[in-house]
Amino acid sequence: MTVSRVLNGHPNIRESTRARVVRAIEEINYTPSSIARALATQRAMRIGVLVDSPVQWGPNSTLRALEGAARDAGYAISAFSISDKKESQLEAGVVELVTQGVDALCVIAPRASSLDILRKHTTGLPTLVIKAEPDAELHTAAVDQRAGATAAVTHLIELGHTSIAHLAGPLDWFDARAREEGWRDAVTDAGLTVHEPVVGDWTSDYGYEFGSTYDFSDVTAVFAANDQMALGLIHGLKDRGIRVPEDVSVVGFDDLPDARHFLPPLTTVRQDFAALGALALQLIISSIIGEDSVEHDNIEPKLIIRASTAPPRA
Repeated sequence: MTVSRVLNGHPNIRESTRARVVRAIEEINYTPSSIARALATQRAMRIGVLVDSPVQWGPNSTLRALEGAARDAGYAISAFSISDKKESQLEAGVVELVTQGVDALCVIAPRASSLDILRKHTTGLPTLVIKAEPDAELHTAAVDQRAGATAAVTHLIELGHTSIAHLAGPLDWFDARAREEGWRDAVTDAGLTVHEPVVGDWTSDYGYEFGSTYDFSDVTAVFAANDQMALGLIHGLKDRGIRVPEDVSVVGFDDLPDARHFLPPLTTVRQDFAALGALALQLIISSIIGEDSVEHDNIEPKLIIRASTAPPRA
């Protein structure tokens, strides 16, 4: 029992006792047994994760960050990927994870439609959803998408841009919706014209189509809802002879590893997925041990300024 208390950071242990236990652990190269811990606590030490649209950068990065944080805390992750909107697939995922005896569920559900389906399949397990909007019934955690978008557009306004278009993501996605709202907030608060956003599909191909066809005669800057669409947009503008940033400034969102190597290097909003994974795990463990109040918390994003933005043309 004393060893268990030391390993779990119990405060009521004398420092001399703690030191002896730590020394003994080091001498025998002791590794805590997750199986023994599960038997003692009546927990599986496993978290089930439902991942909607796992090929997209945000959901995939969130899953990897959560896996890392869980591993460090002695938990394992069982993930089930949902590649379409069919209710049967999401239901199958819930059943599979619950059958494994997981202690809690984490739902990386970027689309509102997926969350609507999930609400029909209650499990009684502690559940956390990765989304920026608070929820009255579920624990939630996210990077603050709205704040990131507002920072990106405010940067353009501070450079002197007064006509800023928005290439949005699919508005069934919580992140796309929050980024659109952040863009709208910044433009409206500055008293600028709100152009009707163009709704894309997250792909660089769509960004290229937008850059190749959109009327930029009255627009000097674009806030793209992700870096992939920004990449295609820059390509489309170049093929039309429109220079970035001399003629049109471009800001993205995500800070993909390659964003600093775009031509020009992309001004964008960085999401700290490692911090998000740690926060999500903290909230999940709190709910597992019985802290029942619904919690919501956000990670602050960071604006990364590079060469794709400049003051507007004279």
